[in-house]
Amino acid sequence: MTSLLQPLLLSVQLAGITTALLLVLATPIAWWLARTHSRWKPLVQALVALPIVLPPTVMGFYLLIVLGPAGPLGSWWVELTGNALTFSFTGLVIASCIYSLPFAVQPLAVAFESLGTQKLEAAWTLGASRRDAFFSVAVPLSIRGYLGAMVLSFAHTLGEFGVVLMVGGNIPGETRVVSIAIYDQVESLNYAAAHQLSALLLVVAFVALFAMFLVNRRWRR
Repeated sequence: MTSLLQPLLLSVQLAGITTALLLVLATPIAWWLARTHSRWKPLVQALVALPIVLPPTVMGFYLLIVLGPAGPLGSWWVELTGNALTFSFTGLVIASCIYSLPFAVQPLAVAFESLGTQKLEAAWTLGASRRDAFFSVAVPLSIRGYLGAMVLSFAHTLGEFGVVLMVGGNIPGETRVVSIAIYDQVESLNYAAAHQLSALLLVVAFVALFAMFLVNRRWRR
């Protein structure tokens, strides 16, 4: 049972770290998209949404090139640390942040757009700086957007397969997440173990989504 739980725990760890990083990275992008009238906005929106429509293997292949020892980011990382980003947990985190970025940006952008400008202008009139108004007005009023971004990013990262396989491979205890472990068990015709892992993943995903909808329902009252 321990061998079955290890991939799930690794997946939860990967999803948790990725979600925390995405909430930080996605906030300025979503805020800019919600407030800007720049002609570059459609281009940025398309780039952010690209992981949704691209096949995971295509995204994984290009991430493998970029993060590889000969790639622009991978070579810099090797010079800095002496370790490769590919086939490592750190590489999985970077790849997951890129692949799950739209699932964090879009809920936040929608939440920021729904704020309008009146509350922010009132804060500015009372002497608050733009930074203070953002953290004291915009963020608290967009908490449902943050909750949606958190749950969607976590659930999406938890079920990654193609990108994880291309960038991280299948190293036990390092990059063998639950989706890879399920594939291994099915390939070995070990359907009982595959069923146990799939059921665990199903329960975790359902609980996360149920919690989000439950909290949203209570906040609407």
